[in-house]
Amino acid sequence: MMAGTLFTIGMGPGDPELMTVKAARLIAACPVVAFFAKRGRTGHARSIAGHLIAATAEELRFDYPFTTEVALDDPSYACGMTQFYTTCATAIATRLDAGHDVALLCEGDPFFYGSAMYLYDRLGDYRLETVPGVAGMAGCWSRAGLPFTHGNDVLTVLPGTLDAASLLARLGQCDAAVIMKLGRNLAKVRVALEQAGLADRAVYVERGTMADERIMPVRDMTEPTCPYFALILVPGRRRQR
Repeated sequence: MMAGTLFTIGMGPGDPELMTVKAARLIAACPVVAFFAKRGRTGHARSIAGHLIAATAEELRFDYPFTTEVALDDPSYACGMTQFYTTCATAIATRLDAGHDVALLCEGDPFFYGSAMYLYDRLGDYRLETVPGVAGMAGCWSRAGLPFTHGNDVLTVLPGTLDAASLLARLGQCDAAVIMKLGRNLAKVRVALEQAGLADRAVYVERGTMADERIMPVRDMTEPTCPYFALILVPGRRRQR
């Protein structure tokens, strides 16, 4: 029996209409649909794809063992996540070995901070196809109406999990910046933006392209923390063109 194909599918930034035609076709056709979720939640990628999944499809739900409960530098974090991704890959391999194609859903683009990459790395002996998706930052700067990079502007993408000194150093060298993984790092990021002289042009976007999106200048953002689906945009310097 020929093994199935793993389709790692980018779901886009949140609006189901921003999914690619290819992604929609494969989700509807695959007999197995896999997705990640936080315990007790529907799963964002699953919510986007819900109207496309066939009633006869098997759904593989992969609940993260933890999200923000364990610090990234805690040794138990790497150990727990390694075991989790290996277990997920084994579950998918079982379906592929049975000849079933599998659609693995991933928010945004799969190869841009996507959990699906860790399964892709573990399943290299199988046929793999990746369907790119609109990255979350592209959806956010479009919704915010921020033309982002101009001419020779250099775009820097930063995780808010960096320490304060590293954030400040990198912000000081960029023309345009996207800061992701905010959450409990929001206050630290705001301080770094102030120190780098970028706070006046920084824009906060929460759940961009979704029904409950919020868009505002960073200076108007008063909450100490923010949801997972939030980022800060610093548009380029808009030099003369």
